[in-house]
Amino acid sequence: MIRFGLLGCGRIAKRHSELLGGNHIAGARLVAVCDSQRARADALAAKFGVPAHNHLNDMLAREDIDVVVVLTPSGLHPKHAIASARAGKHVVVEKPMALRLQDADDMIRACDEAGVKLFVVKQNRFNVPIVKARETLEANRFGKLVLGSVRVRWCRDQAYYDQDPWRGTWAYDGGVLTNQASHHVDMLEWFFGDVVSVHARSTTALVNIETEDTAVATLKFRNGALGIIEATTAVRPSDLEGSLSILGEKGTVEVGGFAMNQIRHWRFVDELPSDREVIEKFSVNPPNVYGFGHQAYYQHVVECVSDRGAALVDGLQGRKSLELISALYESIETGQEVFLRFVPRRVRLGLAS
Repeated sequence: MIRFGLLGCGRIAKRHSELLGGNHIAGARLVAVCDSQRARADALAAKFGVPAHNHLNDMLAREDIDVVVVLTPSGLHPKHAIASARAGKHVVVEKPMALRLQDADDMIRACDEAGVKLFVVKQNRFNVPIVKARETLEANRFGKLVLGSVRVRWCRDQAYYDQDPWRGTWAYDGGVLTNQASHHVDMLEWFFGDVVSVHARSTTALVNIETEDTAVATLKFRNGALGIIEATTAVRPSDLEGSLSILGEKGTVEVGGFAMNQIRHWRFVDELPSDREVIEKFSVNPPNVYGFGHQAYYQHVVECVSDRGAALVDGLQGRKSLELISALYESIETGQEVFLRFVPRRVRLGLAS
């Protein structure tokens, strides 16, 4: 049994706690929660019958915790992940793993030195439609990749940003590219490979925050393909989609839905009998209150910790998508095309305004 402690009892903790505390993950158990706001910690602790802590050091002193799940504001991830690692705990950290590349490097180093595993939450990689599309990519059924695009068209109004003072700030959160679209940026890179350069623009259209609520970008991949990112939280009155399109010389796949969880198009020049099965059996995630992706993700974490296996999304993978996001912000600030790898000079992520 792998024992988990949750650090941070805010909005996203609902999803994690339901899975771990509700015994939906085989071989996993929630044993404690922690939040600096006593009311939040007490409410979650009472719901699942576990102890509540208000200070991280108190939770880290527990010997019955194997893994700490870091669900605090993004700007605090490095501090909390490093402290957890030095206490000998494996670390699961929500996206993005950090706001600055140097912080990501420090997190990776701390976990390596402590001999613990670092997992970055990228649950959409475990969505059934995404898994089938990835299998198709690895079978080279797309042929030459031509164009990849992701669209994040969600609604986050002023009330959402006003829930907590850190939301929409450079120091602790970032904008739509860092927060809501980080999963989609990761997905584009996972399917199309290394990025050569990016060019991006952004605006803050409908809310009063430091960072952007809308951004667009074009990407050039090392394999010659092009990419497009469209991300906004300025959709009104409600969420529209979170999608991924893969266009190649031999086929096209589009995964849509709210969170890349439904196959919209599955077409190939050379059709196979299995294509009909994909459309009929795997076009939508299995029904689950809190999303199939998170459940499969946690099952993967349990297996990795138990068997010492390799994580699908470790610190290096998390850093890779953070580097791409940083390049997008560098381009926004300079108005220029930015080539990877690069040294951030104008990126405001992780800095107080």
